[in-house]
Amino acid sequence: MKYKRTRPGVNLMVWGLVVVAYAAAAATIVIETRDPSFRDLSRIGHMTIHAPEDVRRLGATQVAALYRARSGTPFSTLSPGSTIKVIWPDGSSEVVRITDPASPLGATPVRGTQQAPDR
Repeated sequence: MKYKRTRPGVNLMVWGLVVVAYAAAAATIVIETRDPSFRDLSRIGHMTIHAPEDVRRLGATQVAALYRARSGTPFSTLSPGSTIKVIWPDGSSEVVRITDPASPLGATPVRGTQQAPDR
């Protein structure tokens, strides 16, 4: 029997692409605040991207804290430097960066990522 051999570099390239694609997909966490579990949070009620930045920071921090608490590994989930996409109750969205999980203002909106709701 003869087996076709591929170049060793091709296998390495294919597996490299798989790892990079998986890492990119795993790094994107989308939190939908219209879900019943997030909708009743005190700082989320009528949140929108047009709210002042400090108010959005408080809301995003509260959402991240609840997400972290519900995960299987709460102390390693959403570490500083992580980014999440938050979709507010009105359908608008923005990306926030986790800065300090222990702080009430532990998330910062990333400028230029705010998107109006799709209507």
